[in-house]
Amino acid sequence: MSEFSINVTIAGRTYPLTIEREEEEYIRKASQTINDNIKQLQNNYAVKDMQDLLAMTALEYSSDLIVKKGSVEQDKISEKLETLNQKLTNYIDSL
Repeated sequence: MSEFSINVTIAGRTYPLTIEREEEEYIRKASQTINDNIKQLQNNYAVKDMQDLLAMTALEYSSDLIVKKGSVEQDKISEKLETLNQKLTNYIDSL
């Protein structure tokens, strides 16, 4: 794996990063997504302060991540319960 340096611009500020080459696409897409969300917030709300826009963007993405993580965990629990239910059913049927 090879590391290299890139610059990404988020909210008008440039950040130098050293990343693995295979991460470049994801990093650039993430920074573009953040910038797009900031533009959308600027267009929809009277918020002009960049710190507020960044905080609102972070809150949106964090809450989305928590909801998705909860959904994945719920799916895992459901799978485990289904497996347990099947084992119990098989055991009861064998009696």
